[in-house]
Amino acid sequence: MEEGVGTPPQELFEAMDAYIGEQAAKGVFLDGGGLHGTEDAVNFVVRQGEVSRVDGPYAEAKEVVGGWAIMQYDSLEDAVADQREFAELHAKYWPEVTVISTLRQISTGPEAPGA
Repeated sequence: MEEGVGTPPQELFEAMDAYIGEQAAKGVFLDGGGLHGTEDAVNFVVRQGEVSRVDGPYAEAKEVVGGWAIMQYDSLEDAVADQREFAELHAKYWPEVTVISTLRQISTGPEAPGA
């Protein structure tokens, strides 16, 4: 999401609490949480075998990861449908903010996704 857009509306917090509660009750939501802004972030950059530490804030950062969730689904179709529901909650309760919701598989080894 965009950096520095303020606190989400209380209605979104309430809708997300209900949504997460429903997903947890179904055994889909495993873990998740919000993240603070980049002003206190620390990055380690590996470039050509050298490690350097880079502290925030980052002037070039226009979008940041605002939160995360670990979910478990029976199918990709279920995951995509649920991801859309998550995005629709943000569209309904915080329409003035641009939020990009990304769905990715967790890697459990060197094999290709879906293997």
